[in-house]
Amino acid sequence: MNASTRLQASISGNIAAIRALTGESDDLIVREILVESGGAGRRVVLFYFDGLTEEKSIHQFVLEPLMLHGGEGAGGYAGDGWLERLKASVLAVGQIFDFDGMEEAADALMDGSVLVIPEGFEKGLRITMAGWEQRNVTEPTNQSVIRGPKEAFTENIRVNSALVRRIIKDPRLALKNRKIGRVTKTNVSLMYLTGIADQRALDKVNRRLGEIDTDAILESGYIEEFIQDETYTIYPTIQNTERPDVVAASLLEGRIAILIDGTPHALLVPAVFVQFFQAAEDYYQRADISSLLRVLRYFGLFIAALVPALYIALTTYQQEMLPTQLLISLAAQREGVPFPAFIEAMIMEATYEILREAGVRMPRAVGQAVSIVGTLVIGQAAVEAGIISASMIIVVSITAISSYVIPEFDMSIAVRITRFLFMGLAAVFGMFGIFVGIVALLLHLSSLRSFGVPYMAPTGPFVLADQKDVILRVPHPYMKKRPSLFAKLNPVRTRGKRRSGS
Repeated sequence: MNASTRLQASISGNIAAIRALTGESDDLIVREILVESGGAGRRVVLFYFDGLTEEKSIHQFVLEPLMLHGGEGAGGYAGDGWLERLKASVLAVGQIFDFDGMEEAADALMDGSVLVIPEGFEKGLRITMAGWEQRNVTEPTNQSVIRGPKEAFTENIRVNSALVRRIIKDPRLALKNRKIGRVTKTNVSLMYLTGIADQRALDKVNRRLGEIDTDAILESGYIEEFIQDETYTIYPTIQNTERPDVVAASLLEGRIAILIDGTPHALLVPAVFVQFFQAAEDYYQRADISSLLRVLRYFGLFIAALVPALYIALTTYQQEMLPTQLLISLAAQREGVPFPAFIEAMIMEATYEILREAGVRMPRAVGQAVSIVGTLVIGQAAVEAGIISASMIIVVSITAISSYVIPEFDMSIAVRITRFLFMGLAAVFGMFGIFVGIVALLLHLSSLRSFGVPYMAPTGPFVLADQKDVILRVPHPYMKKRPSLFAKLNPVRTRGKRRSGS
């Protein structure tokens, strides 16, 4: 460390240097005090940022002990022993560290720490005392359940890690911290269960996080794009969640969680396709109910991705595949419609997406009303004007509703984009185009990887032992092993039911 970056023995020099290093900020509090004992005294200066530290605690546990008891004891001002005595018997705080560098001082201030620098020393004390305002733990907004915990992550990374530790009370739950972002210096924590998580996946996560070189990390989406395996795909290869119980369940399966300060969304890796159709509530309901709901979600996936394309193909090219009565009814409805089925479907799908986005961005008090009223009014008016057929309104409506059956929002968006691609293939090639599109989609999904794990596992490649929790879920006593692709070190998670003497 260069001499110019070290603390100085002069109080005034340290004050000037730290003020310059923090941009002469007006919210930097500089408090000078005089610690006296037996007629002698020494000046001590405190630095902290207003709003980042808990000021009442500073007064009670730092300022008051220093002013009343800092100078007591024989040889109280002799050498470095005085700083050690402050840490050992004067300052009533939990975490105290020595420091001697200006850059370290600036980083500590930004984290909400208090700096105590005495006159005549070329080092000081860094006291962890963050106390900024934060949002309380509330219910999840995007991943709500009827049965199950109602807690969701907040923007405070330490609160989030504590919520997970409340669920997994095991000393093997490891947490490793690092800072990413040259300017923001965002706190990022890696959580995993030692002895269960795959070491190769853990090494890949650490390496990819270490390779990130950027100014800012403002949300988990930044980290996701930097560390994902495939950039050119619309399908998510990293799962995000706002639920501590989902993170805990994933850790117990051998996966790795990434917590980012400033966002209530944690990242989970590796991630496979089937996990985006599994909700937290699947494991709180009975196995038969959960299995039925999963089948319903996959049926919703089929409707959301393919029904508009099938409508276009059948009404444009393969009319002979429709029952006669249905064909006559559709022909009667489309008699006055001036557009082909593809243009008709594109108009309605684009209109729905615009209404949906408007409902999200508008003020909450009117957003839902605008979406509902806009859909009803525009749909009814379009049918009466002869621009859109009534059957197309039905197709678009059921398609839109089915896309919300998918539990993960990122997967829902990917399915909606896929729907437009299938519509284009159906408009050009009919049913043949849809079948070619399905094959191409399956090949694309099978080629994806998430931190070395095949994206379509355990169906492609097929792993018989992992089929107990894919589309159907067996009861918990029979789910004896963790997913083999995630947890290779410790595969057994339950040994079934304990039998009593009765």
